[in-house]
Amino acid sequence: MKQLRSTAARALVVGACVLASITPVQATEPAPFPNRPITLVVTFAPGGGTDLLARKLAPVLHQALGQSVVVENRPGASGNIGASHVARAQADGHTLLMVNSSFAINPGVFGPLDFSPSRDFTPVFNVGFVPSVLVVPPGSPLRHMGDLLQAAKAPAAPMLFASCGAGTPQHLAGEMLQMAAPLRMAQVPYKGCGPALADVMSGQVGLGIVTASSAAPLLATAKLRALAVTSPQRTAQLPDVPTVAEQGLPGYELDQWHGLLAPAGTPEAVVQKLNQALAQGLADPALQAQLRGLGYTLTRGADMAPQAFGSLLARDLRRFGMVTAKLGLRVEQ
Repeated sequence: MKQLRSTAARALVVGACVLASITPVQATEPAPFPNRPITLVVTFAPGGGTDLLARKLAPVLHQALGQSVVVENRPGASGNIGASHVARAQADGHTLLMVNSSFAINPGVFGPLDFSPSRDFTPVFNVGFVPSVLVVPPGSPLRHMGDLLQAAKAPAAPMLFASCGAGTPQHLAGEMLQMAAPLRMAQVPYKGCGPALADVMSGQVGLGIVTASSAAPLLATAKLRALAVTSPQRTAQLPDVPTVAEQGLPGYELDQWHGLLAPAGTPEAVVQKLNQALAQGLADPALQAQLRGLGYTLTRGADMAPQAFGSLLARDLRRFGMVTAKLGLRVEQ
């Protein structure tokens, strides 16, 4: 009997030790977000509008969240390379994707993607809208859209235009221009607006269709000349530059949005924290002035919510899908 009691006592001690060893593991909660640096993946090369915006937003997130924010450029395939990377990242808010409207164009332009724009991402925040602008080198004989319309109708070889990448809104803007005129043009795709602008400035390509935000500094210093903006109305950033629609092509318009996405499955609390951090940071009048100077019309009120960005993304996936199907656009990756 004494031996039984001793055995039972030892069993109780062992059991207590086991419970003591597992209790802290069971009680451990996930570390609060963020608990390490955040990576903001940009789907285009440095120097373009999407990259410039990401570098404006990185300090905003850093200040609001208390963690460093690293901007990482993963250009190529009109943003598909960077998007594919983030789609497979851990869904904890520490890896984010900075995209523009090309994200909604790509499914209709490229072959089957290795990610789903609608299923593999969670909308976080739509910063706002920015038009594209048609630009030429300062020594170009083209002074306005009328000159372009005449030049691109000539029976010579098609006029080349530099875009920010195959399948980007700038690519689509050029194709839609050909439909509206009609014109004879051919795209020269680049891995972002920055490289495209460099070749237009040097005169290697006679025409560029790029974001107004990326072209603005070069237009201000007369390193480029603007022919037209693609938005339905003139932009406050370039008030003297008429729209395409004003110059003989009524109904033509293509604006571009820029927003942040997180991998699907990111906790709602994390999405809301990121959204609120951006909303608070973008309320700064100085930052607003900078972004307006780059051509952005910023979202306001209910349009700043993740759900509003999700609705916009779903709408443009449908809208651009119909346009690319009508144009018969197809790009090989």
